[in-house]
Amino acid sequence: MTFWRRIWQRDQGEELSACTALDIGTEFAKALVFEVDEESHGTVRGVGRKRQGLSHMQSGTVADIGAVVDNCAVALQEAEEMAGFRPTQVVIGIAGELVKGFTTTHSQERKRPDQPISEGELQKLIDGVQREALREAERSITWETGLPQVDVRLVHAAVTGASIDGYPLTNPVGFQGRHVQISIFNAFAPLVHLGALQSVAQQLDLELLEIVAEPYAVAKVLSGEQLRQTGALFVDVGGGTTDVALVRQGGIEGTRMFALGGRAFTKSIADRMDLPFPRAEALKVDYARGLPVDDRATLARIIDEDVQVWAAGVELVMEELALGDLLPGRIYVCGGGSRLPEIQSILGAEPFWKRLPFSRPPEVTIMSPDQIETISDETKLLVDQQDVTPMGLAFQAIELQGEEGALDVALRRVLRAMKV
Repeated sequence: MTFWRRIWQRDQGEELSACTALDIGTEFAKALVFEVDEESHGTVRGVGRKRQGLSHMQSGTVADIGAVVDNCAVALQEAEEMAGFRPTQVVIGIAGELVKGFTTTHSQERKRPDQPISEGELQKLIDGVQREALREAERSITWETGLPQVDVRLVHAAVTGASIDGYPLTNPVGFQGRHVQISIFNAFAPLVHLGALQSVAQQLDLELLEIVAEPYAVAKVLSGEQLRQTGALFVDVGGGTTDVALVRQGGIEGTRMFALGGRAFTKSIADRMDLPFPRAEALKVDYARGLPVDDRATLARIIDEDVQVWAAGVELVMEELALGDLLPGRIYVCGGGSRLPEIQSILGAEPFWKRLPFSRPPEVTIMSPDQIETISDETKLLVDQQDVTPMGLAFQAIELQGEEGALDVALRRVLRAMKV
């Protein structure tokens, strides 16, 4: 059964007891095998990883399905052997420049405000939001690829807010009022990207529970009332891409990705210091860990110059996400590429934040697995910022089992009818 089952229908009788999270990154394929208890708390029982070849992934997307399946199989076997069991279901992360995530807000003035809102009226409003979002995604991806028509598919959708006459609601049905507003986060991707991930799951003989935009997963994994109220920016520096997500006013407003990550830094070191790629990667990793390295001054200069270019990309993305409003004063950073000390330094530096709509210098925090309250790690192998993304994917699988509200039910019915 395809992963659209989870978007179009909900099998209330099935409870998730164990699952696999698969983070198919440009640099590594990472697998987590975890169990879920009755309180919707996850416990990681097995961890596995396998380095990808240079030609297997390109900028966060699958370039060689067969090779990626082999790498994932190795990571899965390691995680399953450690856990002592093999789940049948998997949640997979998706990244890449053409994965578009944004929140669409639709307002409507009702002609008869004294009439209670019906389920049919709510579904009609959500249908309008979703069709508008699909058109926006198709325009954006078509423009970026330069192709006349790109087959775009919905990755996942979630209602982020609803209100009547400015009054926030979790279920508008039965309420009276004139001005109704619905906000829905959607992530879209070209069919070719989704199809590749579906093929990977199929060849691994796993049922695809859900595909999740990775910046969305990272932004959702931290809990806390303060974060929901004040908002934050999340920056995931991977091997082939950097993913940025904006949380503002209690919900995810948008996600953006651009094709610059840790592998680009390694390539620059290899080219400018005339080193083989594996040696340049080892040198970069040792430098990021603070270990002694040869010709440290030259290496530091190369990395600093590359980080300046990277920061310009982050700046453009954050400016696009801001939409002219103030950005939150917190930046959470994760991903293997964020180990470089220059990454954290430049995000908090005045030349960077002064050019963006921050009201004050942002507080930059490196994310770590121990900040994630909803998932425990029995293996003790999830230790730094590169492990946050697969844990975020695991959290999304657990969230699927949560109780559905009226807005979620209405959204699901609309998606079933649209079949995007």
